[in-house]
Amino acid sequence: MSDLKLLAIDEEDLAIISAHLQDAVVKRVDMGYVPRAQRFALLLNRFDWEGSLVENRAVRHRSGLHFERVLAVKCRGMEQAQVEGVLSLLAITFHPSEAPSGHVLLTFSGGAEVRLDVECIEASLRDLGEAWDCTCVPSHAQTAG
Repeated sequence: MSDLKLLAIDEEDLAIISAHLQDAVVKRVDMGYVPRAQRFALLLNRFDWEGSLVENRAVRHRSGLHFERVLAVKCRGMEQAQVEGVLSLLAITFHPSEAPSGHVLLTFSGGAEVRLDVECIEASLRDLGEAWDCTCVPSHAQTAG
């Protein structure tokens, strides 16, 4: 498996990054915002869905994701008592306002969210180091609709 390196500059690109990061896990302490640099970054352990289908292996990669041109960050559903808690990323979406600005929404299981107010979409995802086998494959409960 080769290391993943992706860049997003529009909604379609961001949707691809979101697909690759579905069910990635991240600790709250591994997320940070640097206002002066207008950068929000996080370290995740991403589940390799593509590799699990092709090679029939459950594998995770340590990955870095960062967003540039971030004007503000707002968190919801992440109580201070859970600073060491692990969050499971469900999706990353973009909600435009006055083009090209808007907000990027990182949605986690359990209702937690991180909202990034951005000048425009500028994100980068990169695998860091070697992948490792894992014993659990993420699953989602099916609900009748």
